[in-house]
Amino acid sequence: MKTTQARQLSGVERYLLLTVGILITAVGVYFFKFPNNFSTGGVTGLSLILGRIFPSPVLTPSVFMLIINVALLVVGFLVLGRSFAFSTVYCSLLLSLSMNVMERLWPLSAPLTDQPFLELCFAVLLPAFGSAILFHLDASSGGTDIIAMIVRKYTSLNIGSALIVADALITVSALFIFGIKAGLYSILGLLMKSILVDYVCDSFRTKKCFQIITTNPQPIVDYIMGTLHRGATLEDVYGAYRHERKAMIITVLTRSQALALRHYVHNCDPHAFMVITASTEIIGKGFLAS
Repeated sequence: MKTTQARQLSGVERYLLLTVGILITAVGVYFFKFPNNFSTGGVTGLSLILGRIFPSPVLTPSVFMLIINVALLVVGFLVLGRSFAFSTVYCSLLLSLSMNVMERLWPLSAPLTDQPFLELCFAVLLPAFGSAILFHLDASSGGTDIIAMIVRKYTSLNIGSALIVADALITVSALFIFGIKAGLYSILGLLMKSILVDYVCDSFRTKKCFQIITTNPQPIVDYIMGTLHRGATLEDVYGAYRHERKAMIITVLTRSQALALRHYVHNCDPHAFMVITASTEIIGKGFLAS
């Protein structure tokens, strides 16, 4: 199920956003996740574990990441289709390349600070935000994100739960490879990651539902349809307190449109009664396809 917003993006805009999401992820992984041995699942976590088990100047974690991603991309292509696989090829290769460039330009032999919890927050927050951008565009950075998308396609699990299913085994392995401290931080990071991805994905999908009760609905309807280019529904209502006939306007808008409509209604009819609610599931023309 794709959002209309994602479909309306041009190819250049979409790949620009994909690039931004990947670079945010790469910064979080390379500067905060790898130096602290935080294995919060995913191919990056598995690559970190393999890099420790098989130390080599050639087979660095970024090289392991590229090899594993290529294998999983084949699976993603077969199960999820050509368009998803093409975007994921771009994202996974860009992620591996970015990590390799960072290894060469800014080699790290130790964490940036002596505050592991602070670095865990950045190691989780940045990749989670980057992944949420990709999921919003029906793409993935590859790796176990592909597994999570497959799980979501064939089950009722949301993205956060699917990521836990896909990443749990890798994360638990950190207990045995990197010790109890790094392992516990990794488990905590996985839980934080799953919550953050769901939260950010929901924030991208959040729309504002307006119920406006007014005695002068036409200017407001004209503004919604003519300026904001959204639809509206009119309904006759009866006020129980003053026993007056009024009109109720129902419309659903993006956050920026909602702010504009709120100011317009306040100036057009200061006595209008507005109920504004947030929703992440709007199904119908202009929003999610049913």
